Amino acid sequence: MGSTDHGSVDVYLGLGSNQDPARHLLSGISALAGTFGEVSVSPFYRSAAVGFSGSDFLNGVARIHTDWSVGQLKAWLTELENRHGRDRSQPKFSDRSLDIDILLHGEQTGMVDGLELPRDEILKFAHVLQPMADLAPELVHPVSGRSFAEHWASFEGDRNLSRIDENG
Repeated sequence: MGSTDHGSVDVYLGLGSNQDPARHLLSGISALAGTFGEVSVSPFYRSAAVGFSGSDFLNGVARIHTDWSVGQLKAWLTELENRHGRDRSQPKFSDRSLDIDILLHGEQTGMVDGLELPRDEILKFAHVLQPMADLAPELVHPVSGRSFAEHWASFEGDRNLSRIDENG
């Protein structure tokens, strides 16, 4: 039931890294800005690795504005991750130099270009929901009809995150 509107939309991206994270995340954000112009970025949070034993992750959310389709953007992000040394031979839950996921692409819902939108990780994990609520508290989740601030206020999962200040 994905929308076919090809106008320019706000896209929210989940950013994560647990390998030299400050360098990889800043480089990734810089690449986004170089291609899409202005990038709004949430605070970043440190959280334990999910699904495997590894170094803590730094996670945040970025907002870009683009008229690219989900498929075009996904291909570009995959290439960006590859340029940052992303090892795709590893299991789904493993160390990441740079991980960028499309969380929301405008108002699109359902299966779009092979991705389920909005990403279910948003409402499942504090390391995605908290920065989403920071960046866009009044934005309404296109399926639940509730704002991200409301979702965060009622979140019952593990909230064990520590906010990273500008100094690391």
